[in-house]
Amino acid sequence: MIRRRLYTEERYSPLARWSFRLALFSVPVVALAAGLYRAGMLDFQPAIATLSAGLGMALIAAAMGIVAFFITWETGWLGIGRAIAAVAIGGLVLAGPAAVLARGMMLPKLTDIATDPTDPPRFRALMLAHPRDANSLAFGGSAAAETQRMAYPGIKPVDLTATPEEAFNTVLALVQKRRWHILDAIPPRGTRRDGQIEAVAVSPVMGFRSDVSIRIRPTAKGARVDVRSSARYGIHDLGTNAQRIEALMADLAAERRRR
Repeated sequence: MIRRRLYTEERYSPLARWSFRLALFSVPVVALAAGLYRAGMLDFQPAIATLSAGLGMALIAAAMGIVAFFITWETGWLGIGRAIAAVAIGGLVLAGPAAVLARGMMLPKLTDIATDPTDPPRFRALMLAHPRDANSLAFGGSAAAETQRMAYPGIKPVDLTATPEEAFNTVLALVQKRRWHILDAIPPRGTRRDGQIEAVAVSPVMGFRSDVSIRIRPTAKGARVDVRSSARYGIHDLGTNAQRIEALMADLAAERRRR
């Protein structure tokens, strides 16, 4: 019995064992980065470093699992199940970030997107709540505006036939539905004052924050809605700001058709 056990241990693939362990360890590392950042216990750069470490572990574990699979397949050693599990776990951990990076890397390095880049909605309340080490709230100027037009030609204002007050209430309801943290909501006052909503949007997994400013401006036929979304940290938003604006504008257009 003892001899048989020793023989079995000798034939178990160490690479399969360690690939599985590393894959399992990558999961809490990624979860820890997201959890601590969302809770405000970790700054952006340390959170990114921790996340990158977890993703790196998952990638190495998956590569080791692939090698271990072929070794166990050819030699007949034990551990093929753990090798497959390492590849599966590593793939699951990497799938989401890899998809975001693959899509985002084809887009220009922008962190601030507006439906009206020549006259973007301004930030007022968020200027007071903005961290000092965060990206500037000043729009990038004509160069950034031209880059945005080339990358996101569909990002445009929405004109409504509703009154400015009705448009403001509709947009405010959509923002509340998204559970963005509203810092200020100033209703329009006829043709004398634009309406404005300022809020902070939080990404679903990592909790990355983006500052959002929405302007409701009276027009001859009703109201025009402009949206600006600015990533608080990083040098590339990976397309998330444009997606946020497009989703909000699509919901606003759907509300307009219902009415």
